Amino acid sequence: MGLLGKLGIIKEFWGFLRVRKKWWLTPIVIIFLLLGLLIVMTESSAVAPFIYTLF
Repeated sequence: MGLLGKLGIIKEFWGFLRVRKKWWLTPIVIIFLLLGLLIVMTESSAVAPFIYTLF
């Protein structure tokens, strides 16, 4: 799945939010994306020990 496929998913999700007025899903998705980014960044990073102390 290339970059265009990922952008298509984002565009489809945005259309879903606009048409069905499900704006309450936006913060949930953003939190999931941030947590996923945090997990990916801590796997092989020198910052990992400092992030683990936060939790």
